[in-house]
Amino acid sequence: MSASLPAEREPAVPMTPREIVEELDRHVVGQAAAKRAVAVALRNRWRRFGIEEPLRSEITPKNILMIGPTGVGKTEIARRLARLVGAPFLKIEATKFTEVGYVGRDVESIVRDLVETALNAERTAARTRAASSAHARAEQRVLAALRTATAAEAGAAELSERERRTRLRRGEYDEVLIEIDLASAAPGLEFPQVPGLEEFSQQFSSLLRTLGPGAGPTRRRLRVAEALPLLEEEELRAEEEKGDLTRRALGRVEQEGIVFLDEIDKIARRAGGGEGHGPDVSREGVQRDLLPLVEGTTVVTRHGPVRTDHILFIASGAFHVARPSDLVPELQGRFPIRVTLDPLGEDDFVRILAGTEHALTRQYGALLAREGVDLVFTEDGLRRIAALAVAVNRRTEDIGARRLHTLLERLLEDVSFRAPDLGRTTVTVDAAYAAERLSALAEDTDLSRYIL
Repeated sequence: MSASLPAEREPAVPMTPREIVEELDRHVVGQAAAKRAVAVALRNRWRRFGIEEPLRSEITPKNILMIGPTGVGKTEIARRLARLVGAPFLKIEATKFTEVGYVGRDVESIVRDLVETALNAERTAARTRAASSAHARAEQRVLAALRTATAAEAGAAELSERERRTRLRRGEYDEVLIEIDLASAAPGLEFPQVPGLEEFSQQFSSLLRTLGPGAGPTRRRLRVAEALPLLEEEELRAEEEKGDLTRRALGRVEQEGIVFLDEIDKIARRAGGGEGHGPDVSREGVQRDLLPLVEGTTVVTRHGPVRTDHILFIASGAFHVARPSDLVPELQGRFPIRVTLDPLGEDDFVRILAGTEHALTRQYGALLAREGVDLVFTEDGLRRIAALAVAVNRRTEDIGARRLHTLLERLLEDVSFRAPDLGRTTVTVDAAYAAERLSALAEDTDLSRYIL
């Protein structure tokens, strides 16, 4: 860890691997092996903090490679895992990057983006913690302004502070003009992001901001209703500056960061392709650029240096054309845990439709309930939709659970359009309803290829 960062902070005791898997089961159907792998990886982070130095620094995360077709839950498992612990999380597609010297993004922008994500989360948390105190200080500044001659015509000067505060909160002074001092914000001058030169763009933007006019206080005459939110925002910014958020964010990225690297199979050299040529040259170059990040290096960001030794990398890919063995050997070795995710079947689709916490049928039901339409799915209706999804996936392109979205949109298109005119009514989606609206499309390969 870099010397400029605070000492490592031991996280609170996390959930056990079994509890993590149970929590993931509420949102993701099946894929037990992948859930177990990420649960153990998360628990190992807490275990590491109980080990004395120098051994602690030598224990690095065991990165995970998820192998499976699209739409089976790879991304959702990683995203839900990060939410469970509130860890800095970044999902990025490997295809966005090219080897240094080609047109494209530099792989170190992964860490820079992760730092920005962590910093935004720290700012949000700091604002939540300081909201009540910042509001109280903003009120105090308004009350002080109300004691001046400017507000004398409102009769505020003769009242006690408690009476003025009560009237302020009731909105009785909203239209009163007061004079307050507000810090002048520097102009938002930004240099456009140039692919491959993100760090230079950030540094140049910072230089442009420093060349702007100073941020000294400016006296302004405003209505109380306008002044109060401006003062509260200024107090919140002051609280952020005192909180040393940058140091905390950098520390959390180093110790708790999770990077989900999707479509890693797209940067593997094609199986049987012989010597690298054309796109394969850049693909292999991206892998070699990624290698130092995954192994552990220092990335310089505009907020400070970040060590990547203890960031957990989770890579995923369908590997339909390429194989994991087509990755460069050094990168293969940095993903020692490999889990294969199973294709989803009809029973899995039924559970996705109605058996998870935020199931698709509940989402559509909540949307139509806003129009007074009660949407009811029967068991045979769910089974019919799931069977059609399996059939379309088999005959066209297998996109996994994403097929359910296209089917439900087509199934409910008419009722969604007419819902405002239906009034309070109940729509029952049973097997006959689903067959009437979907079977003809699902059975026509050409139509289903373009519509479903």
